Amino acid sequence: MIILKYITEVKKQINLWKKQDLSIGLVPTMGYLHDGHKSLIDRAVKENDKVIVSIFINPSQFGPYEDFNKYPKNLQNDTELCKNSCIDILFIPEIQEMYPSESYTFVNVGKLTKGLCGATRPVHFKGVCTVVAKLFNITNPTRAYFGEKDAQQLAVIKRMVSDLNFDIEIIGCPIIREKDGLAKSSRNTYLSKQERKAALIINTSLENAKEALKIDVTNSEIIEKLIRDKIDKEPLAKVDYIEIVDSLTLTPIVKIQASTLVATAVYIGKTRLIDNFTWNR
Repeated sequence: MIILKYITEVKKQINLWKKQDLSIGLVPTMGYLHDGHKSLIDRAVKENDKVIVSIFINPSQFGPYEDFNKYPKNLQNDTELCKNSCIDILFIPEIQEMYPSESYTFVNVGKLTKGLCGATRPVHFKGVCTVVAKLFNITNPTRAYFGEKDAQQLAVIKRMVSDLNFDIEIIGCPIIREKDGLAKSSRNTYLSKQERKAALIINTSLENAKEALKIDVTNSEIIEKLIRDKIDKEPLAKVDYIEIVDSLTLTPIVKIQASTLVATAVYIGKTRLIDNFTWNR
C-alpha cells in the first residue's frame, strides 16, 4: 500500500493501471474507519485488480452548525486497517488540495435531495455530489462502493452517475451492525454510555416495522406511526424524520411493496443517527 496526498500522484498511478487494463475499485470515506467501511473495502478488493481508499473530511457537505470541526479522526488506525485489507492506494488529500481556490462549480441532484436528510441539511448533498464527482474524475474507477446505511446518498450518487454519464458501476453494500443491532457509525463515538443504550431503540423500532410488514400491514401511515410510537417511548430519543419512499425515486408511497425504503433519522441526545431497511417482498 502506498499513501498519496496529491492529485497528480494519484492520476499518474491511475494512468499506469489503465494502460495495463486493470480494474479499479474506489471506496470514498471520511475516515475514522470501522467494520462498516471494512466491508466496503473487502468487497472492493475481491472484485477489482486495484483498490483506492480515500479519506477526506469534506467541509462543503457540513452546515454551519454541524460537526465538521469535531468529526472523529484516527488516521493511525485508519492506515493500519487499510494496510491489513491489502488495498493499493490510500489517498489522504488536504482541504487545500481538493479545493485550492474558491469553487464556482458544484453538482446538484434535484428532487432526490429535497426530503429525508436533505430536508434539514440543505447544503449536504451538493457537497457530497461535488466531492464524489471530483474523486471520480481523479481516480477514474471501474466501481465505487457505498454503504446502504446512507440510503439517500446511495440513491443520489446512482442518479448523478446516470445523469452525467460516468462510466462507473456504483455498488451498494449492506449495513453492518454492532452485536446488539445498532448500525455502525463514526458518530456512535459521540454517545455517552446511557445514550448508547438508548440508541438501540432505532433498530428495535425498525425491526418492529418489519414484523408488521411480514403479516401484511402495508399501509405506510400505520408503519410510520408504529416506528414513531416506539421511538417516542425513549426519553433520550427525538425523531428527525421517518420516511417511507420508493428506494430509487425517494418519492413517498402509500402502500409498502417491493423496493420500498423505510428510513429514519433520530437524535439521541445531541447526536443524529440514521438507519433504514429496504422492503423487497
